[in-house]
Amino acid sequence: MKKIVTYFLISLFTVLAGCAVQPKSTKTALELQAIQSKEFQTSKKVAFASTLSVFQDLGYVVNSASIETGLINAKSPTQQSIVPFVGQVMKDVKATAFVEEITPGRTKIRLNFVNSTQSSSGYGMRGEQDIPIEEADVYQNVFTKIQQGIFVRKNVN
Repeated sequence: MKKIVTYFLISLFTVLAGCAVQPKSTKTALELQAIQSKEFQTSKKVAFASTLSVFQDLGYVVNSASIETGLINAKSPTQQSIVPFVGQVMKDVKATAFVEEITPGRTKIRLNFVNSTQSSSGYGMRGEQDIPIEEADVYQNVFTKIQQGIFVRKNVN
């Protein structure tokens, strides 16, 4: 009887996991770019340092950063929980930034945030789902903090 229940639960989980559909984006590529990008009147060096500092202030762990390429990769701390009939679930937010100098003294920053969920069960099954964050207020909040960081860096010296 115990084997039947175990096989039933495994089958149920497999069917439910197979039915999971990633939500479609409601925004066009241009709309996303408008939300995720902002230009600043500053050098690439100051913009890059401010973006890196803001990620750290927000609790992100910076995995890599290169001022030459302008890329920053970071992720939030992982939240772990146990979900009945699913197993272990781990959630975090992945963040990237691309900082590029458009003209001397003018820099563009593009941010990207993605909610990431990984699950694993005691039966060896694993799943992962990444869902882009498309809410404009999330990006606006970070850009406001970057602007404040740029202001401080430009006016401290």
